[in-house]
Amino acid sequence: MKRDFKEALLHRRSYYRIGADSPVSDERIREAIDFAVLHVPSAFNSQSTRIVLLLGESHKRLWEITKETLRKIVPAEAFPGTEAKIDGSFGAGHGTVLFFEDRATVKRLQEAYPTYSERFPVWAQHTSAMHQLAIWTMLEDMGLGASLQHYNPLIDEAVRSAWSLDPEWELVAQMPFGAPSGEPGPKEFQPLEGRVLVFD
Repeated sequence: MKRDFKEALLHRRSYYRIGADSPVSDERIREAIDFAVLHVPSAFNSQSTRIVLLLGESHKRLWEITKETLRKIVPAEAFPGTEAKIDGSFGAGHGTVLFFEDRATVKRLQEAYPTYSERFPVWAQHTSAMHQLAIWTMLEDMGLGASLQHYNPLIDEAVRSAWSLDPEWELVAQMPFGAPSGEPGPKEFQPLEGRVLVFD
């Protein structure tokens, strides 16, 4: 579906009930991710964001890793609820987008611009956030439901090992997606007064 930018942002929501089907091809999903990685801005044009798209068995493997990691730390009596949440929502989807920031790129910028050294890790998080919003909105616009999850740093090492990823890649967020199988919950808005200030 084609929407203007404001409409696309308006319709972007957190979908926790998703299925393994997809209304679009995996190639279209890949094209959207490629577009975001090429065109989303970054501080000092660092281009530090790294994306891993997990589909099929790799998607399922991620959420098995997450469950097994949590099994070690979640009290036994509470774990069935955790397992049901993962199996019935995130793991039930079509795929997952993993968002990383390349620490090696950040370190090079810190060395090149020492005045701003302490800010580059913060700006890298800003860059990742912009990629997350762009990709989330494009997935929504294609008819996919998604949500943003943060099981890092608990799963970081297992994820890097499972897919032989660069150890300098820092996991920032996970975005499971799939065909919506339910509607998102109501969204509440705080008043704009005090959140937006205008001075003439």
